[in-house]
Amino acid sequence: MIITFSNSVYAETESIAEEPENPEIVSEAAILMDSDTGAILYEKNAQEKMVPASLTKIATAIYAIENEELTDIVIVSESARNVVGTRVYLEAGEQVSLLKLLQGMLINSGNDAAWAIAEYTDGNIERFSEHVNEYLKEKVGVKNTHFTNPHGLYEEDHYTTAEDLALITNYAMQNETFRRIFGETELPWNGESWDTTLYTHHLMLLSQYPYEWVTGGKTGFVNEAKQTLATTASKGSLNLTAITLKADFKRDIYQDTIKMFDYGFNTYVHDVIDQNEVYQDKENKYTTNGQNIEVTVPFNNEYREELSDDGELRFFNEDGTYVQSIQLHLKPSEENISQHLKSAAPPPPEEEPSQKNWIVNSILAAGMLVMAVFGYRRIRSR
Repeated sequence: MIITFSNSVYAETESIAEEPENPEIVSEAAILMDSDTGAILYEKNAQEKMVPASLTKIATAIYAIENEELTDIVIVSESARNVVGTRVYLEAGEQVSLLKLLQGMLINSGNDAAWAIAEYTDGNIERFSEHVNEYLKEKVGVKNTHFTNPHGLYEEDHYTTAEDLALITNYAMQNETFRRIFGETELPWNGESWDTTLYTHHLMLLSQYPYEWVTGGKTGFVNEAKQTLATTASKGSLNLTAITLKADFKRDIYQDTIKMFDYGFNTYVHDVIDQNEVYQDKENKYTTNGQNIEVTVPFNNEYREELSDDGELRFFNEDGTYVQSIQLHLKPSEENISQHLKSAAPPPPEEEPSQKNWIVNSILAAGMLVMAVFGYRRIRSR
């Protein structure tokens, strides 16, 4: 059974001249997600398994940050030194802090840095892949992700989805260290064989595709994945995450990302489900269990809510596209509460004799004593 509600939680709609249209996206798969509430504001093939390329490094970074110390010193192996593709030119035997490797991996997309991180965290790439997949399922809640390496170079069984990548990015952005590195645009690099300044590959961060509210990003490319991009932006109270996958040209992933951000910031706002709000179907009442819960809703207030049999409150746009879900809690009925309180109440104490009863009992006892005395005397007189 599903109960449908109509809503009017946001009243300030007069200033919106017309409803923004969904963006036309060139990338094969894409998603725009509220970084805080997890609401899906736009999607295109977001649950399709895709090749992520270097967006894999977002997962490698947050996994290492949460499981190791940033000041740890990593000794680079020969295997790490020989990884192909984009590198920060590490040398075998070079000693580098974990923090520096993370910066080289996220800012300059160093595959050798990613390999060195994976070997340090788990000893070898196979064990790293096993552990990072478990970590992503348990911590992030991904459903269609399987990584076989830390850098994203193509392997047949290495895949994810736009939706899972957004979830991974949202989770990572809760970490201050990740958030800072993800937004860095340049970094002096003094390596054993390479002294330079690293610049981010993300062109929105470098203002080559200007966007005022961009806060971080990561690029990716391998032939099988084509162009991939992860980007975060903040404006007012909204923090958004955009993922674009498999575009033919760089300009496409950036233009798609800007279109999605513009659509999100111009269409949605935050609202709050009050802790005193009660939702009811034919049999049960549900609440937020005493908490105010933030949700993402359209400016124009044109959306609907559905309450499922198990108390999940689902939000949909007017066109029926899914936005987000909130798990509500069953509110006990007043009858159940009364029965619970009655059963939980301690038994009443035994009543103490009243003062009146004590006086009566004392008089009776005295009378019996008098009768006994006189009776005894009468017996003796005979």
